[in-house]
Amino acid sequence: MKHQVIAHPYFEDESEAWFRDVLDNHPEEARRRALSLVESAEEADGGCLVTDTVKPRKIRFHGRTIDAYRFICCVLTGEVASRDRVVRHRCHNRRCVNPDHLRIGSQRDNKHDDWEQRAYGTDPDFL
Repeated sequence: MKHQVIAHPYFEDESEAWFRDVLDNHPEEARRRALSLVESAEEADGGCLVTDTVKPRKIRFHGRTIDAYRFICCVLTGEVASRDRVVRHRCHNRRCVNPDHLRIGSQRDNKHDDWEQRAYGTDPDFL
């Protein structure tokens, strides 16, 4: 019989329920995996830690394939990203997995990041 994840009523989707399960029941294993992904990245301009892929790296963990940067941010902050709470790349490099460059915020925050990047050429926090 296949195990079915039963989401809490406040979860929007199965992805959030999966993340909550990982954070509640597999925190050390997830943390080790996240840190190993960060350690395997190569340093690039601006302090970015980039993967050796053309697009954002994907990983497989406990039956789900997910963007590495999303996994790293959620596991290391203990926050669950959702449709309304996204992982923002403050460096604007989607291959970057540097936890210092990743923040969870709203879609609005993410759009403001884009506007700031166009206006200043970089995130003002990095100036």
